[in-house]
Amino acid sequence: MSKRKQHHPEFKAKVALEALKGEETVSELASRFGVHPTMIHQWKRALLEGASGVFERGGRKAPEVDEEQVKDLHAKIGELAVANDFLARKLKPWTGK
Repeated sequence: MSKRKQHHPEFKAKVALEALKGEETVSELASRFGVHPTMIHQWKRALLEGASGVFERGGRKAPEVDEEQVKDLHAKIGELAVANDFLARKLKPWTGK
C-alpha cells in the first residue's frame, strides 16, 4: 500500500489559481500537475473560502494565552521534575549504576 502524497501549500495555491483562471480544464490541470481532479476542486474551493481572510483588518490574531494556565503548567512541570529526580535516586541501588 502506498503512502499518500503530501503537497506543499505553495503548490496547492498555484494549482488552485490555475483552476480559477479557467484557461485549462480541471482534467488538463490534473494531468499537467499530476494530481487527481477532485483534489483540484477541493483546493479551489478552499482558496475561494479563505480568500476573504486576506483582506481582514488586523491580519493574523495572536493566540490568546491564559496566564493562570501557564503558571499551573509550570508548577506541574516542577512537580514532575522533582518526582522524576526522586525516583531516579531511589532506583540507583537496585540497578547498580
